[in-house]
Amino acid sequence: MSRESKTLKLLRVIEGSYKPHAEEVLELAKLAKLNKLYLAYLRVLGNTLRNELLREEARYRWFMRNAVEVLEALKGLNYALYKFRKPVEHVSVDLDILIDRRDIPKAVHALKSRGFKIVVSEPYTVTLVRRGFIVDLYTEPSFAWIVYMSGKRLLREHSEDVEVNGVLARGLSREAEVVVAAAHAVYKEHIVLLMDCLVMWSWISKRIWGIAMNQGVEKALEELLKTCSLVKSGCIETPYKLRPHVVLKAYLDKILHDPFFRVTLPNTLKYMFMRQGSGRMIVARITRKSY
Repeated sequence: MSRESKTLKLLRVIEGSYKPHAEEVLELAKLAKLNKLYLAYLRVLGNTLRNELLREEARYRWFMRNAVEVLEALKGLNYALYKFRKPVEHVSVDLDILIDRRDIPKAVHALKSRGFKIVVSEPYTVTLVRRGFIVDLYTEPSFAWIVYMSGKRLLREHSEDVEVNGVLARGLSREAEVVVAAAHAVYKEHIVLLMDCLVMWSWISKRIWGIAMNQGVEKALEELLKTCSLVKSGCIETPYKLRPHVVLKAYLDKILHDPFFRVTLPNTLKYMFMRQGSGRMIVARITRKSY
């Protein structure tokens, strides 16, 4: 009988069906951090890592207070929370917003009036920061100035009213978040987290295939399903770094079938030329364990 993977142990801890042994607590805590499940893990443990739990809960409250203020600033604009809705509460490194390009000036003005400053302005993204809180305004889901999904269609066809800490806001539908998680993991990060699998397992439905086909990212969804199946069988650990040939195959499919991806592909050369330290960034992406 094969040993249970550490990832499956972490999953069972979060689900409440496994209590980690004393020697496993810190090891699984480290794994939970890498998989963006640290808060969920600490909440299950309760007093076992009490000080860490208190710190993480404080970080979560701080993040949500800032997020609510940003959402109030964007009231009336055509936007949707992006990569935000998850099956478990978590502390993100930034707040991602998908927004209509026409509303970018209003959004930037509203956020600057609340103390935010622009730190990065790129073709499809504007990044603002205030006291360590980061907001990324995306007009299109992209990486290195290459567009891999249609932000306009996501906003028009797959956004809905959501409640965030008692405040009415706009967010992507759960089904759209599954597709976004797949595309983000495959095209941008090349890494699958246990959080990505939880999103997929929790919200998978027949509708996601229509969304994926409409966005031209069905290959990414297939890869996420395949990878998460291996995770559930205990064959691989997460974070799982996708093999280069898998990523290359996904890119080639996008080049062949997605005109917008194909047209924006040369932008990566401009990106590397204009971004300082792009060489170091590439090395860091190759060697990293998570993101």
